[in-house]
Amino acid sequence: MNISAMRFFDRVLGIPCCVALTFARKLVLRAPNEEAEPPKKVLFIKLAEQGSTVLAYQALKLATDRYGAENVYFLVFEENRFILDALEVVPVDNVIAIRTNGLLDVISGALGALKKVRRIGMDGAVDLEFFARSTAVLSFLTGARVRVGYHSFHGEGPYRGDLMTHRLFFNNHLHTTDAFQVLVEALEQPEAKMPAFDSDIRLEFGRMDYGGPVKTRFIMEPHDEDYPEFKVTQGEKHAVRDLLKKAAGEKVDGAPIVLLNANCSDIIPLRRWPEENYIELAHRLLDAHPDLFIALTGGPDEAEGAAAVVNKIDRERCFSMAGRTTLRDLLVLYHLSRVLVTNDSGPAHFASLTPVNAVVLFGPETPALFGSRSSRCRLLWAATAFTPCVSALNDRQAPSDDNDCMRGIPVEDVFLTVEDLLSARGGDKASSAGKRPATSRKKDKTTETVA
Repeated sequence: MNISAMRFFDRVLGIPCCVALTFARKLVLRAPNEEAEPPKKVLFIKLAEQGSTVLAYQALKLATDRYGAENVYFLVFEENRFILDALEVVPVDNVIAIRTNGLLDVISGALGALKKVRRIGMDGAVDLEFFARSTAVLSFLTGARVRVGYHSFHGEGPYRGDLMTHRLFFNNHLHTTDAFQVLVEALEQPEAKMPAFDSDIRLEFGRMDYGGPVKTRFIMEPHDEDYPEFKVTQGEKHAVRDLLKKAAGEKVDGAPIVLLNANCSDIIPLRRWPEENYIELAHRLLDAHPDLFIALTGGPDEAEGAAAVVNKIDRERCFSMAGRTTLRDLLVLYHLSRVLVTNDSGPAHFASLTPVNAVVLFGPETPALFGSRSSRCRLLWAATAFTPCVSALNDRQAPSDDNDCMRGIPVEDVFLTVEDLLSARGGDKASSAGKRPATSRKKDKTTETVA
């Protein structure tokens, strides 16, 4: 089910369900508990967006440390459970997956999941979706005594009823990783303290780095946390190497590889960096590094678009892997590659589970909330006066189709950042063409020399 259909059904079916269940809850409304009674079994609900699931890792780890992994469960769409399994934080048998082969399949799957949840006897539920009505309804119907989720107190976000016992407000200045941990902390707080309590989480701000030649770099504050590493076998590496040789020839074996995730059918087109920029970036990298190969990545629905970009790049050492890999193969490919260039999307977060260095391009949304905190990740953001324009508070519906925020990230900045990462990785035998030449770049009617 695509995102447009999900939003449509969430609105058309979700709103009346939230209204009806809120009315039913009000009929038996009790006074909030003055004392906290921690749950024993906790269910997390995050149906979609695998990238956000990676950002939830610290929250899941916190829950398993407090309640024991055997008492932590997760409700997710079947197509999105792979990354959850890859995190290895929730036991495989505790993942409850809903099929998504059409609306009726989703409804029947959700009813079956609720039946299983109630049979287990869950007494805590954490809704990791920001303002989805469907997950608010599911949280309520689990019968959990403690239900934690976001609430629209004064129109801060879309209406989702009054179905949570622990209602929190969405802080659009708090990084998503921290926000998810706050939801877990709320499980052991008295209802009467909501929506504010003494959390261990504090606001931390990144900054734009205007020093040096790269003008769009966003720097996250240092963190001790690490992402779990996705484990691959030698057999899997050999299999993906065979896929590479089939797509690009024998010369690709052992050569440095840069991956471009051009999002040829992105569900949020505003996030796309222009196609012509990817083409120029590929030319510059191939000219600078005679032994470098460039592969475009993507899902089966992006294969045709990726092939078209490869044809426009028109270089022997550029090829497409879009549609040739499973999601597991893709993460193995990250293990075999030097750098990934992508917009803000699932692959940007998948990369943090592997050794690949990532250059992530932000526009409609802000890296201050959604950027990976991996030390191997570089975040580029033009930070115009009109961004971020997409957030949980407007249901990620932009007021304009103009993505000047993405077009405002220069190819030069991306190229220089990739060059820095290639140098940091070492072992890249670049020719003299790979040395950074002095170039002129116009910016705000002034000319700046980059040495």
